[in-house]
Amino acid sequence: MAELEVGEQVLLDRKGLDALLQALRRARYRVVGPTLRDQAVVYDEVRSIDDLPEGWTDEQEGGTYRLKKRDDAALFGYIISPHSWKQFLFPPRQKLWEADRKGRGMAITPSEDNAPRYALLGVRACELHAIRIQDKVFLEGPYVDPIYKAHRERAFIIAVQCTQAGNTCFCVSMNSGPKAESGFDLALTEIVQKTTSHFVVEVGSAAGARLLSRVPVKKAKAADTEKAAQARDNAVQQMGRSMKSDDLRELLQNNYEHPRWEQVAHRCLACANCTMACPTCFCSTVEDVTDLSGDHAERWRSWDSCFTLDFSYIHGGNVRHSTLSRYRQWMTHKLSTWHDQFDTSGCVGCGRCITWCPVGIDITEEVAAIRIPPPPSGNHEDEESPP
Repeated sequence: MAELEVGEQVLLDRKGLDALLQALRRARYRVVGPTLRDQAVVYDEVRSIDDLPEGWTDEQEGGTYRLKKRDDAALFGYIISPHSWKQFLFPPRQKLWEADRKGRGMAITPSEDNAPRYALLGVRACELHAIRIQDKVFLEGPYVDPIYKAHRERAFIIAVQCTQAGNTCFCVSMNSGPKAESGFDLALTEIVQKTTSHFVVEVGSAAGARLLSRVPVKKAKAADTEKAAQARDNAVQQMGRSMKSDDLRELLQNNYEHPRWEQVAHRCLACANCTMACPTCFCSTVEDVTDLSGDHAERWRSWDSCFTLDFSYIHGGNVRHSTLSRYRQWMTHKLSTWHDQFDTSGCVGCGRCITWCPVGIDITEEVAAIRIPPPPSGNHEDEESPP
């Protein structure tokens, strides 16, 4: 077959997919993709297609996640993993530097640049958008994060197009899916039969074309690409949630005192699950640790959340001492003031914050409730009573 070009589509069977994984491993990539563990689909190392969750899907609802057996042999038939891909680009815990006492001085050694060469297999469209949002945060501002930059530059991304949506998905509302348009090296659309499946593969980059040239593929025909498009269109019709998003910035900025904030605060546990599961949240904290002798110290960065009390602590106390103020900060930042900082929404409609909220708080419901004007306040004693 002639050299592949960006935008070209080819066919790949399961043996070809396995050959693709082996080619990535020979290129010294650590392939990470969907696997089954702890009764969930989680992202972990994938050595062959045997590690993929064949024949499994997941049912998600507010505060609910369950694995369910499919009636076919789909390899990528799940909706979305509890974990987001940000853990591989923005590590949950990272050593920044270490210091050792040298006489009366101190020798400081920055953390070594040991970012693995990750090949991310199974990245959905909403998560590609999330990665682009984190690129804005960590790479496109006045200060570039060197740790994120090192991980990001070494990543090879294989998207998998969504062919079904879950009950908590609303990516269509956020213009982030379900079709992956860009940001990938390769994009797979799985065409599922009863006992097997094959893939229509779109080339997204020169690196993707080079890698795909190492495995046996066939040129996709018009009938193949039409089947792939139909499969992707199915997901559009299956969105479990929706949210009007074109006016969110103004809506939330004009409703800081809406009574709905107090109502949701009574339910919220301030557990931070929504921020930990979110693929775009980037809050972190820094801590210093020392050994017992005091001769060695280390500085570590860890994920944090605007829901924790310590996060908003400054000299004199907490800026956001109530659950109401912390939930309002999270949601207004995510959907409104993120536009001011990064010229984009911070939400991609993946629905994780709904699924993994222990009390089932639904961000789409909260936005809809804030759209309802609060009842008028004031003295109504002079109003005529109804008969």
